[in-house]
Amino acid sequence: MATVRASCPTCGDVELTTREVQVQVCSATEEGTYSFLCPNCRLMVNKPAEQRVVELLVSAGVKVVNWDMPAELSEPKCGPTITYDDLLAFHFELESENWFEHVIAGGGPLGSR
Repeated sequence: MATVRASCPTCGDVELTTREVQVQVCSATEEGTYSFLCPNCRLMVNKPAEQRVVELLVSAGVKVVNWDMPAELSEPKCGPTITYDDLLAFHFELESENWFEHVIAGGGPLGSR
């Protein structure tokens, strides 16, 4: 089994087996990343990977996971943009005792009481 040398932001250089590393490739953009759990500090580390790095890791036996962008990214957006005032009103709404009942009853915009 091949050894992969990677860098943890906390511990510095670490050595991993190919089973301890995973490559992720976005099907829409073909951009790649790789991730591993640092064997020293147990921090999950994610790093961008250029195409040649992806190819090298895959040729060494690292597992590849292809992923798709969420469908919501391609949905049409309508309505006004959320503002800081909207977020603040939402925050205060969630702090009220009966916020859920207000939503269920079809209450108006947040903070409109």
